[in-house]
Formats: sequence, structure tokens, C-alpha cells
Amino acid sequence: MKSIFKYTFAFSLLIGSVSCENLDTLNEDPNNPEVVPSNMVMSAAEKLIVDNVYDQWFSLRQCLSYAQQIGQRNYTDEDRYQIRETTNNSYFKYLYLGLSNLQNVIDLNTNPETATLNSLYGNNQNQIAAARIMKVWLFDLMTDTWGAIPYSEALKLTSGGDEVYAKYDDQKSIYADMIKELTEAAAQINEDEAAFTGGDVIFGGDAAKWKKFANSLKCRLAIHLSKVDSNWKNYIAEALESGVMTSNEDVAEYKYSTTGTEYCCLFYEPFFIDRRNDFSILKPFTDILSGKADVLNKKKHPWENVVDPRLKMFTVPRKDGSYDGLMYAPPSAIQVSSSGSAPSIKTQKLFYMAQDFAVPLMTYAELQFILCEYNNYDSEYYKAGVKASLDYWSSRSGVSVEDETAYIDAVSANVDAEACALQKYIDLFTNGTEAWTEIRRTGYPEQLIRPGEIVGVVNDKNIEFSPLEEVKGDIVARVKYPVDESTLNGDAFYEAIKQLEDGTNNSYSKMYWDVRKSTYDHPDNL
Repeated sequence: MKSIFKYTFAFSLLIGSVSCENLDTLNEDPNNPEVVPSNMVMSAAEKLIVDNVYDQWFSLRQCLSYAQQIGQRNYTDEDRYQIRETTNNSYFKYLYLGLSNLQNVIDLNTNPETATLNSLYGNNQNQIAAARIMKVWLFDLMTDTWGAIPYSEALKLTSGGDEVYAKYDDQKSIYADMIKELTEAAAQINEDEAAFTGGDVIFGGDAAKWKKFANSLKCRLAIHLSKVDSNWKNYIAEALESGVMTSNEDVAEYKYSTTGTEYCCLFYEPFFIDRRNDFSILKPFTDILSGKADVLNKKKHPWENVVDPRLKMFTVPRKDGSYDGLMYAPPSAIQVSSSGSAPSIKTQKLFYMAQDFAVPLMTYAELQFILCEYNNYDSEYYKAGVKASLDYWSSRSGVSVEDETAYIDAVSANVDAEACALQKYIDLFTNGTEAWTEIRRTGYPEQLIRPGEIVGVVNDKNIEFSPLEEVKGDIVARVKYPVDESTLNGDAFYEAIKQLEDGTNNSYSKMYWDVRKSTYDHPDNL
């Protein structure tokens, strides 16, 4: 039996370790150094992670579809929750590769034999802290996708080269440790010294911004736990005391380059490298942005007839001039026949399809909505969140002060759980995993299509959303474990499956923090 960690550490050791053999210098290849500086390892880790999360598979064909923001024009299997197994296996492997590279940064700055050399590329403790923070960001994404995953033993090798078969840790213990990691990492940072002298694309080596990100991310994890952990407010209070994002200048984002296709944003790739037109904005999302009620399913909109300024930033009109998105996840035959009238977001090359799009890992606006909920849906935090989101997204397209003020006033008449969740959902555009997490946690937006509901009308016939995976009447609750794990980490894999509902590797077992009793249930915080 082999382990998935054989792959992760083979890659990690390839780019970041010192050879154990004493080779003659004549046999050294100057183009393939045996020792790679920690800042370059961090740079490679950031790109590997972002490339594999914000791409046409994990994001466009999966999480953004689960969030019903972007869907497929021609193929609807993933939109209907049936993902390709080879893709699922790849996700799992490459995300752990990213984690192993982050661990490599930590090891290079911890080991006395390499720490002194790597202090040239940034304060050792700051480098360690930044890598710990990114590990939490990625582990959170992974556990909120699959549920219990290898965590405590995932990045360990035993002495003598023995392989590791890592257990699957339950989400309760994973979250507890992630909170601890963020707390310690924030305290570890020396803001007077650089985290990295180069290579860090996310914050340019700014240690103070890494600290703010750690504490803001702690707030995100705390709000995830707000239905299941009575200490969630304490976590946020600790984060606020330590220091969180204070403006859009602190947003955690990875900005791609226009230098060649190798360094371009992978939202750009399917349209302009693969030369396909597979994706379009979805109708549930454009209806929310347009202030339209869902008359087919008799659902109201909290701000009917209020048009969101972000509508024209996120999409383009159909040929008839209307802002009406693509029908969500109908059977494939209907999808092909109806996709011709869908808005072609490729034609105007919207900002998130640019080669150098800055992918947001966490926005300042999201933090404001978290603090709105933390403060019992305080209207000032809510308004600050809406304004921050409009300002952040309009920096690409522009919106007048008058239009911004009018919109904020229109959506602030009643600040409650639905208003806060809906505005956060809109701000999380392009961040499909977190949007999907919030839908599962809160039950909002209600305007999203659930199984059995009507997605559209074709030839006077109602077309219903019919998933290809059993989800028991709700949106998909989790992604199934990849089948490669059954042979690569079999004992742990089967033990993890025993803990799922019905003891099967299914798509309906809920996350630890998802306590909803039904698809439209909106549980209160503790």
C-alpha cells in the first residue's frame, strides 16, 4: 500500500531540501540548485495553491456552481453535483502538495542548519508565521469541502523513511487546532521586520498585513463555529484585540501577471487559452443582483426592484439587452438548447477573466459582515461592509458616489440575518468555497434553487433541478472522498467513511458546523 503523502513529500523534498549525498562539485547543476531559498518555496507554494483552488475545475465547475454564481453553458454534470473522479483525486493530491511546501517553509526557518541562511530572505519567525497562516487558510478550505480529512498526521514523516498513513481528524478537533494556530501565528509576528524580502505575492512580505490576515481569518473560522461553539465570540474578541484588517488596503489577494500564459489567472485560461466558452453567470445570481423575485418558486426578494451596482461589473446583458443569467443546471439536452441566449461573459472579457486578475482570498468587506453578525446585526458594520464591497469591486469598473449611497440606503432599511448573509454572499463572488460554506451554515440566500425546484420553463414545461447525486433535498453538503484514498490510505479512509451519515461516502453528510434541520432552516447563533 502507498500513501498520498509519498507524493506530497516527494515534491516538497524536491524543491526545498539539501541532498544527503556528498556529490563532487563537477556534478552539480547550477540550473537546478539543491538548496532553494525559503522565499522562493513560499512563492511556489502560493501559486500552486491559488492555481488549484481558483481554476476552471475546483472553482468554475464546482464551488462557484454550488454557490449558483457561475455555471456551465454546455455540460451540467458538475452543476448537478456529479464531479469527475480523476479531478477529485487531483484536487486532493495537489492541495496537499501546497500544504507540504508551506511546511517546508516552516522547516527551513526552524532547523538550525538552514535557519541562518534563510533569515536573509525575511525574519525567520515571520516566515514561519506566514506559512502557518496559509496552512490554516488551505486546511479550512479542504475540511469545509470534504469534512474530516488527514490533519494532525498529514505532514509528518517518520524517521528512516517509513511511510505515513495519516488518520482523518474530525472537524471539531481540526477547527480547534486551526484557531490555536492562528492565535499563535499572529503573536509570533514581529511587525517591525519583513516576513519575506521577495517572492510573497499575497502581501509583498508585509508582516503587519500577515498579522491582520491571521486575525481576520480567525474571525472567519469563529463565525463558521457560531452555531456549535459557545466560545466563538471570545475568538473574535481576541482577534480584534490583536488587530484585524482595517480597510480594502489589507485585502488578502493573489495578483497574477500579464507576463506569459504560465503566470496568468486560471479564470482566464478556459476562455482565452483553451478558447472555450463553457461558463456564464447564473440566473439565481443575476436575479439577486437585479432585485427580482423568484416567481417560479414563489420566493420573495428582500430588496425587490433594487438593482445592485455590481450587476454590470459581474456580467453582461443578453442579446436582447436584459440582465438575465443562464438557467441553473437543467438536464444537458436542455442546457445546450437554452445556452445560446445566455450572456456570453467571454465577449467583453470581464475583469475576473483578465490575465492579471487579483484573486481575493479574504476581503475587508467579508470581515465587516462577520462583525455585523458578531454585534447582533449592527447596521454600522453592515453598511461598512456593503460600502467596502462596492468600493473593492468597483475599483475595476467604477460606480458613482450617488449610486453607491442610494444602493446602501435601499438595502439597509432592515438589517437582519438575511440581509447580512445576502450581502456577504454577493461580496464572495469568485470565492466559491466560502460562499458555499455560508449557504450551508446560514440557509441563505433563500433565492437559490434547491433540488426539486424550478430552474426555468422550456416549451411551456417547468424544468426542475434534479441532482445526479443523492443530497436528500438540500444543496450538496460535501464532496465525496476521492477513490484513490481507498488504496493509498485505505484504513484511515474506511474509518472516516464509517463516521459519515449512513456509513457511506456520500454527498449529504453535513459539516460539523452545519446544524440546519432543513434546507430553509436558519439556526440562531449560540
